[in-house]
Amino acid sequence: MARIDFHSNVSDKLGYVCRLTRKIWSATPEGEAVRNIVIVGEKSDLKKLDGLLWTFSSADFLPHCFIDDESAAETPIVLSDSFVSPSLAAIPHADVVIHLGMHMPADVPALAARFPRIVEVVSINEAERLAGRERYKSYRDLGHELHN
Repeated sequence: MARIDFHSNVSDKLGYVCRLTRKIWSATPEGEAVRNIVIVGEKSDLKKLDGLLWTFSSADFLPHCFIDDESAAETPIVLSDSFVSPSLAAIPHADVVIHLGMHMPADVPALAARFPRIVEVVSINEAERLAGRERYKSYRDLGHELHN
């Protein structure tokens, strides 16, 4: 069963995701394979995040691309606007998924089987907070252990 973490009350969601991605990606112990990260969210958020991942730190390089890019299979950080994208099924990434969106993934058992860690990022926006609470309840009702 996947570990599901809720990062709640985030004031700057995209900046937070940049820092979280850097932390997860750089925490790979030396000599081990790099941890792959898939970030799922709305297209508009992902376009902004793409720009931020290039510029948020002058000292860090976080190699990333969109899911439909021809180099997605070899790029450790991939951006997708859908949990069910055919392109997502074609890449080997299966370490961490970070969810920025408001909608519950359609097939949580398949998602949890593929990704040992799922991170839900919930901002301080009221609509996002309410949607986050609903996702939390849904994951709990499915029997997942949740961390907040």
